[in-house]
Amino acid sequence: MGHEISRTPHTVTVTVAELVPGDLLALSARDAAADRWYAVMHTLPVRPDAIRVTLRPPLGGTDHDEVLDRARVVTVGDRRVDTAGIPVVASDDLGAVRFRDGDRVGLLRAVDPRAVEETYVRRWGGWHREAPAEPDNESDNAVRQPLSDEELRARAAESVDHLVRHRPRPERPAAGEGGGGGGGPRRVVVTGLGAVTPLGVGVDDLWAGLLEGRCGIRELDGEEFAGLPVRVAGTVPVDPASLLPRTQARRMNRAAQFAVLAAREAWRDAGFDPAGTVESGLDPERVGVSAGAILGDASVLVGGDRRLREKGPRGVSPLTTPMTVPSQAASQVSLALRITGEARTVTSACASGTEAIGQAVDRIRYGRIDLALAGGAEAVVTPAIMASFAAMRALSTHGLGDGDSPSRPFAEDRDGFVNGEGAGFLLLEAEEHARARGARIYCEAAGWGLSADAHHLAAPDPSGTGVALALRRALADARAGAVDVVHVNAHATATVDGDLAEASAVRAVLGGHRVPVTALKGHLGHLQGAAGGVEAVATVLTLHHGVVPPTIGCAEPDAAIGLDVVTGGPRALPSRGDVALSNSFGFGGHNAVLALRRRCR
Repeated sequence: MGHEISRTPHTVTVTVAELVPGDLLALSARDAAADRWYAVMHTLPVRPDAIRVTLRPPLGGTDHDEVLDRARVVTVGDRRVDTAGIPVVASDDLGAVRFRDGDRVGLLRAVDPRAVEETYVRRWGGWHREAPAEPDNESDNAVRQPLSDEELRARAAESVDHLVRHRPRPERPAAGEGGGGGGGPRRVVVTGLGAVTPLGVGVDDLWAGLLEGRCGIRELDGEEFAGLPVRVAGTVPVDPASLLPRTQARRMNRAAQFAVLAAREAWRDAGFDPAGTVESGLDPERVGVSAGAILGDASVLVGGDRRLREKGPRGVSPLTTPMTVPSQAASQVSLALRITGEARTVTSACASGTEAIGQAVDRIRYGRIDLALAGGAEAVVTPAIMASFAAMRALSTHGLGDGDSPSRPFAEDRDGFVNGEGAGFLLLEAEEHARARGARIYCEAAGWGLSADAHHLAAPDPSGTGVALALRRALADARAGAVDVVHVNAHATATVDGDLAEASAVRAVLGGHRVPVTALKGHLGHLQGAAGGVEAVATVLTLHHGVVPPTIGCAEPDAAIGLDVVTGGPRALPSRGDVALSNSFGFGGHNAVLALRRRCR
């Protein structure tokens, strides 16, 4: 079929008389060099010395005919294409389109078989180039100046070899169309908040402590901690059992007590009757619980083992097993409020609380339930756990004596995390359900993303690739882009490698779009399976009040972090953009990210 061109080994030259349907044809050497190709759809002799060749761009478009001399030498690719799979499609005329935020416009150079569509998304009145899911180089992460509507129209008009596709923002499903009703997924909103943390019992104590820069990390002065190399932790300053009926409290482990207190607060905050579902006028089968925990309360099993050795089998309480399982928090919340729809437990290391919230979002989106209490609870400040973390060299060796927090996220002198305990819960609700009852809406639970590092038993992947994947998935699930992000609530445990990996991932996903970043573990310590729940509560409050709490313990930020870490005092949330990200990453490579939107669009 002719001879190969040595300069470009993937093309050959033939005469027009040799063309057959399916050939990729360049009409000139210049066209071949510029990757301007056409698929030969039909050939028809029109006179003894000429053939009419019908051509179509290989990625789709409209046909045009060329009458060519039989003996003319042309360039073709060294492979044929399936002409039946090339669509006939015309570019959209953008001249009369009334654009809205959320619209997308694609520009595809249809004459180049290897072309990838450029996609522009309209956000905040401007058109932003959508970065590829996996950037190939640093330039893919650069922040480009957004195009105006007229600039985009002009760019589309000038792109003569391109297919122009306008994809309007999808319309919202009508109320009641979500889930099993045959329509799209329902929107999920946050209508209640609850927390028990080292800053106190209740959301008000948490928020005030964050804004004031207070540290809830304390010395562990019990004799069981006396021989440990590290004796500081983020402990709840109130005995949770004292805030519950005695008969109920004695059947719950400490983590479950935290969970019930936080969940009840979120329930009341959402405007429901404290007595439970039926008293609130709800169908208990349409309400669920989704709780994250790693161990729940390790002390119960340790205590049972001690009593077995000291007193024999009769000394072990029959409550040891039901009070040991990580699912006790979810089951006790369902018991406390008579929730019968479902009571789920997620165990994915320190990402547990965030993943539990994400799973509840999907259960509501797709109509399995209408409401859910979702978050995390943990109580693992025990001698054995503390000794294990210390043996791993994972705990901070800083003390409380220098007036700063021992937990120092993103700081130059960070050297490990501080163990902690507590609980945080969101009341999630289908938007139409919330609006029908006139509920106060804090924000939208817009999306979430998961990934796994598959790197190491405990250490994070230093490249941050897995974390970046979770961030991108959360943004995609929320139908958002980097330009929409106004805040990141970082996981930032204050481990040297973990903070760097997270910062690298945030920079990779947001590019040069700098947003205020805060980390709360200087205030609270690392609450393990509860961290995602408590930090989600704080992120909701950040959106609701328009204020970013400061990061404490970060007197001198590490220059290698490269993020806009908020220190010194609260900062106003940027007015442009509407999405906040709450990150959680756990031992073993568990990554979970929650995307919250401050207003429903």
